[in-house]
Amino acid sequence: MDILMTLIDFILHVDKHLELFVQSYGAWVYALLFLIIFVETGVVVMPFLPGDSLLFVVGAMCGVGLMSYPLAVGLLLAAAILGNQSNYTIGHYFGPKVFQWEDSRWFNKKAFDQAHAYYEKYGGITIVAARFMPFLRTFAPFVAGVAQMTRSRFTLFDVIGGTLWVAGIVTVGYFFGNIPWVKLHLDKIIWAMILIPGLVVLFGAWKSRRKTILHFGSDTKL
Repeated sequence: MDILMTLIDFILHVDKHLELFVQSYGAWVYALLFLIIFVETGVVVMPFLPGDSLLFVVGAMCGVGLMSYPLAVGLLLAAAILGNQSNYTIGHYFGPKVFQWEDSRWFNKKAFDQAHAYYEKYGGITIVAARFMPFLRTFAPFVAGVAQMTRSRFTLFDVIGGTLWVAGIVTVGYFFGNIPWVKLHLDKIIWAMILIPGLVVLFGAWKSRRKTILHFGSDTKL
């Protein structure tokens, strides 16, 4: 319970914790940030790390000269791309093993073929869009690997999505993170960055499930 509360406190007050770390350890902050972004995007069991809010706060610190903008963007972009590549590789390795169970309802050859076809057709936009959605950005590259999405195609959209995500949010933080109103309400902004994408995902899942149920119902009547 104490660990959970510490994690929540870190996520909601990442600006204060990060500023303290910069003042105490200087350039070592870049190594810490690289590790956090790499682990969030590269380890499928670590989707709760504060990627979006961390990037925003890094941008704000670059804006007041506490950190180097080009160095921060370069290192965090490398962490985001390499993290996704690691996650994809894990999924790619385990994919064939996962879908060997012929008697399984979900993990069978038909399910694999459907997942592979989806990622070959829509995998690009999925990888890019998932960058901006907490939790999904951790699972999307893993599933792409499981579905055996072509490595070159995955890498292309990994780089595009990573660039938009890292450079985009850090730049927004650089220009807007030190506005007094933003600093005063940063905890609420962080909550919004966490909840809004999550609600969008839930709504999309509900809509997709509803469409499937309606389609199944119409087929049954026929």
